[in-house]
Amino acid sequence: MRFAHTPRLFAVSALCLGAALTLSSNAFADDGFAEYRDQFEPLPALPPIPADNSLTPERVELGNMLFFEPRISSSGVISCATCHNPALGWSDRIPRAVGHEGQVGERNTPTVLNSGFFTAQFWDGRADTLEEQALGPIEADIEMAMSLEDAIERLKEFDIYEKKFAAAFPGDDDPINGDNVAMALAGFQRTLNTPNSRFDRYLNGDLAALDDQEKRGMKSFADSGCVACHSGPALTDSRFYRIQVPGSEDEGRYLVTGDESDRFAFKTPTLRNIALTYPYMNNGATATLEEAVEVMGREMLGREYSSEEVEDMVAFLHTLTGQMPSFEVPVLP
Repeated sequence: MRFAHTPRLFAVSALCLGAALTLSSNAFADDGFAEYRDQFEPLPALPPIPADNSLTPERVELGNMLFFEPRISSSGVISCATCHNPALGWSDRIPRAVGHEGQVGERNTPTVLNSGFFTAQFWDGRADTLEEQALGPIEADIEMAMSLEDAIERLKEFDIYEKKFAAAFPGDDDPINGDNVAMALAGFQRTLNTPNSRFDRYLNGDLAALDDQEKRGMKSFADSGCVACHSGPALTDSRFYRIQVPGSEDEGRYLVTGDESDRFAFKTPTLRNIALTYPYMNNGATATLEEAVEVMGREMLGREYSSEEVEDMVAFLHTLTGQMPSFEVPVLP
């Protein structure tokens, strides 16, 4: 029998035991807010991946190219990244989106960060999945204003796209088609996630990741009932609620369903990275987080927050800024 490495093995075992004891002590540590932490979920690194759209490197690479490709717009200068700018929280930081020939849309541009966690897309939920959502902006007259047929023909002009589509969708006899464009774009967007925010670290056991004011803000947020709608890992239930946003006459989901109960109803926006994605509300008329907290308290909860409550909740919302996704701006043909 050989025992030559027993001392080293004992040392490693002791180290592991010490680490386990440290983790165990952290697990039982409490800062007095355990009941509030239990109402939230940390953000995973990836959202659910649909069985019919595998997240392959080839599809993600192609989707990345298409996201930045302006030639699938009628003008040849607008891409998905025009409104969903990586430098601006993957949004545009203007009240309402500006598209083809300078047209101004009716709604604020939502971020695409963590959008793979949503079970409804767009402010009005007219698409359920990222695949369903992906082609809408290309064909919308006020956005990229290009027919899908013309967009496909334009992509077919480039040998590199012939190769990239074939690699991403092997076995497909005619891989450059609308369904594959949607799947590639959706695949890329599912990689645009922001885990490891200070709040995530707090939920995972680092109780010093938030200061006292931020914890008070979390408590106020939960006690007010905000978690009823801003729930789940992305802090949205992807459901729709009536809200008469100041300055907005947009009828919201009613324009999709025709149901009177949906008039002025909009999807709960994600609060992840909310400090980066101003201005706020469906019409972008709310400039600051402070205003947004006040509007939501008044319009949705029927209450007026004190200045201290607003400051605490805004401090909490700043802890939701996560680690930005790693990506490369592609070299286009």
